[in-house]
Amino acid sequence: MIAVMIAPRRYVQGRGVLADAGTYLKAIGHKPLVLWDAGVKGIVGERVLASLTAAGLEVVDVAFGGDSTHAEVDRVAAIARESGADVAVGVGGGKTLDTAKAAAAATGIAMVTVPTIASNDSPTSSYTVWYDEQGNCLGFESWGRNPDLVLVDSEVIANAPVRSFVAGMGDALATWVEAEAAYKTRAGNLAGGGSTQAALTLARLGYDILLEHGLNAKRAVEKKVVTPAVERCIEANVLLSGLGFESSGVCTAHMIANCLPSFPECHGLMHGEEVGFGIISQLCLDEDVSVAEMNRIVDFEIAVGLPVTFADIRLAGVSRDRLKVIGDICAGAGSLCDNHPFAVSSDSIVDAMIAADALGTERKKLAGKE
Repeated sequence: MIAVMIAPRRYVQGRGVLADAGTYLKAIGHKPLVLWDAGVKGIVGERVLASLTAAGLEVVDVAFGGDSTHAEVDRVAAIARESGADVAVGVGGGKTLDTAKAAAAATGIAMVTVPTIASNDSPTSSYTVWYDEQGNCLGFESWGRNPDLVLVDSEVIANAPVRSFVAGMGDALATWVEAEAAYKTRAGNLAGGGSTQAALTLARLGYDILLEHGLNAKRAVEKKVVTPAVERCIEANVLLSGLGFESSGVCTAHMIANCLPSFPECHGLMHGEEVGFGIISQLCLDEDVSVAEMNRIVDFEIAVGLPVTFADIRLAGVSRDRLKVIGDICAGAGSLCDNHPFAVSSDSIVDAMIAADALGTERKKLAGKE
């Protein structure tokens, strides 16, 4: 298999970089469509708009509708065409960024992502995750190109809700867990080929950074300060995870996570929180994972506050029959679970989720968190 690795053209991370947004964007386009919601605009709007205006850019200011639906992308793309925008800039969380990326692809203009939370690895990727109007995940789609620029202001990230930062750790932690599993079968990656050693190494680096610095970084973000641990974990959550998942491979952790939004009780959970439980389920599915490594990962998730039980994902007492819906999807044709070096059945997925709940419950008791 041919090895393929893809990446954004430029990644910029550091304290206060939004003050220079105009300088970075001027090298890409002259009429940026800036997509953000009212909350995000209230936090970073003044400094972003001041920087873009100072750089002589004509801003098309667009309010985000709230979900990365086909209708929302069509609306934003229409505004881009009518206004003559030459670059779509998503500012905010993953759904805002995904919508901006899709609108850029639909209109053939440049794409820029400016995450204001480090809650997932969307900013660097070529993908949009689609949702319907009820918040159910419909799948994902690649645009064949990654953002032209990813601009990450560490101070903004550190001042965002701690929950979002921790959720990003869940999404990033899965990158190596899934990449390692997928590589055993030389499964194809989301970039259209096999994994490079570089992508695998970056996935592992992100995992190692989180296990070493994640708890300290969380403590710093709780105080809204930027420390070396915070900078490292932002990079792990956004860049290393983004490059690792797209150019290595994904498996059961994300497959389960993408099914959870179909449960009404799970609405309101962040993607990385769903992935956090998906990781434990994948570990319980895989016979090659050592008990020591499994416990290390579960204990880390507990320490930083990621979900490891059904109760944590608002499914306390969930029946096996309800879980079978997830099992059937995971065992179906075209599932990411096919990337494992063993056959996956609906029953084995349900068994793994139930085992994950039991493991998480026991480790929480040992940690005095239950």
